[in-house]
Amino acid sequence: MRIHLGGVRGSTPAPGAEFVRYGGHTSCVAITPADAPPHEGAPADGPPHEGAPADGPPFDSAGPPRLILDAGTGLRRVTGLLHGESFTGTILLTHLHWDHVHGLPFFAAGDRDDARVTLLLPEQEGGAAAEEVLARGMSPPHFPIAPSGLRGDWSFGTLAPGVFKAEGFTVEAREVPHKGGRTFGYRVSDGHSALAYIPDHCPTALGPGPDGWGEYHPAALALAAGVDLLIHDSFLRPEEVAAEASFGHPAADYAVALAQRAGARHVMLAHHKPDRTDDALDELAARFRADPQVTVAAEGQTINL
Repeated sequence: MRIHLGGVRGSTPAPGAEFVRYGGHTSCVAITPADAPPHEGAPADGPPHEGAPADGPPFDSAGPPRLILDAGTGLRRVTGLLHGESFTGTILLTHLHWDHVHGLPFFAAGDRDDARVTLLLPEQEGGAAAEEVLARGMSPPHFPIAPSGLRGDWSFGTLAPGVFKAEGFTVEAREVPHKGGRTFGYRVSDGHSALAYIPDHCPTALGPGPDGWGEYHPAALALAAGVDLLIHDSFLRPEEVAAEASFGHPAADYAVALAQRAGARHVMLAHHKPDRTDDALDELAARFRADPQVTVAAEGQTINL
């Protein structure tokens, strides 16, 4: 499979000169099947950001993605991967916080008469329907249209934890602790390689754990077990955990330790704090430079698994 990082920022977009190299768009990962052919005549772009595991071909030369994880503002970048075509595929939301849904009405490739989109999100307490709960934040007076106003053939549904098929991939959903609504992490496999995606995670909700960064609990360990790539929340520095972990996020060090405990081959630190500048993220990368299995995620990266 081929992984495209459309957005790796957390909480809110971070525009400006201090956020260019790692990007300011919020959470979105697009996945292309390994056998998807490139678009004919697709233009070659520059190389992806350095440091990605098994860096793929130029960002714009990839075949069309069919599975999207989260719909933050980074979803806008996915339109460019389709080279004028509409999107046909599935969007899986980890949860419903703004930074994971605000790209939906701006997804040009999905807001077309010929688009066909299935959007799935975690089952909600009280059994609210997917379209109903999305409309609470996307409808007048908060936004000009409701989800039903998106053009094309859109369907909305909910998921329980478990294993299911989506766009030719095997996907496992497990609930992980995160403040303010039910949250899933996902494991995606094509039978040859596997990706774990846990962009929002508050392991301290289950106790301090052996390192003081939170518990290495069964759901997180199972999602990350033996994967080729783990994309994980790294919102905090260790010294920020005591004051800020209650907002729902872990330290980057937790993500690295989780990957090691679970036997993940590589971990990408993502969901960066909105005020974490390029220079600060360079410092984070330098702190883990001795470990070749750790990368700081940057918007626009393409990774082949």
